[in-house]
Amino acid sequence: MTSPMQADSAALQRLQAHFDGMPPVAAMRVGITGWDGACLRLSAPLAAHVNDKGCAFGGSLVSLATLAAWGLVTLQVEAAGLDVDVFVAATEVRYRAPLFADLHVEARLEEGAGWQDFIDTLRARGRASTWLVASLPLPEGGIATEARLRYAAILRTPVPAPGQAD
Repeated sequence: MTSPMQADSAALQRLQAHFDGMPPVAAMRVGITGWDGACLRLSAPLAAHVNDKGCAFGGSLVSLATLAAWGLVTLQVEAAGLDVDVFVAATEVRYRAPLFADLHVEARLEEGAGWQDFIDTLRARGRASTWLVASLPLPEGGIATEARLRYAAILRTPVPAPGQAD
């Protein structure tokens, strides 16, 4: 029997391999730095994202937020045993301050949203969407960039109705 910790470790290894398998993401040198079941944390070195001003490129900041939110949804639906495609549907981003350090991001569900409702809707309708938030902190405190992102998931394999044979 697989323990929850081993399952989480295997899921994170699959997610990291998926990131590494996409050339633009591999070039970003994204790494998973934490996962507690509710929040996914990623990082990337500033050297791979520096702009002409010596700080992090805005496109890199929103890209890392997008990847963190996508990864969080992916981990949640995988944990529910569902085979889905996950898509970003909308992004609202605020650049609050330049970031002159390595990039770190945390993604989580927006306050008031719940994973169980999302999973239940996905099972019942074959698709669901939810809002997440991602933030990139400044090393000295405060926020460099924050994003609000809506993600949609669509089942690849229909879930059999209760009582139906596979």
